[in-house]
Amino acid sequence: MKFLVHITCGPADPTRAALGFLVAKTALSEGHTVTLFLAGDAAVLLRDAELDKVEGLGTGKLREHYDALAKGGVRFFVSGMSAKARGITDADIAGKPAEFAMPTKLVQLAADSDRLFTY
Repeated sequence: MKFLVHITCGPADPTRAALGFLVAKTALSEGHTVTLFLAGDAAVLLRDAELDKVEGLGTGKLREHYDALAKGGVRFFVSGMSAKARGITDADIAGKPAEFAMPTKLVQLAADSDRLFTY
């Protein structure tokens, strides 16, 4: 199955942010195709500082989830508008399997997915 995980919460809600990554990692480990779309406050989650500090209560460390997802070939799409509003630049996602995208990409990914999770 193809899963899309759409995350809109950021470091202010570390449990939910990490939970979205954990669910994506779990789906990947069970053999599913997974894509993440980060929007709103989640646009900052791919910054190395956030990856290293965000840890959810009972949902684990964001860095560990991200590393497993990246190693597994998962693509991350970051809302271009959310990123711009929060000062996220190309440098923040350089070297990561990520790219900036507009809402049309989110709609396309949702239409192409079998299941959609939102956090």
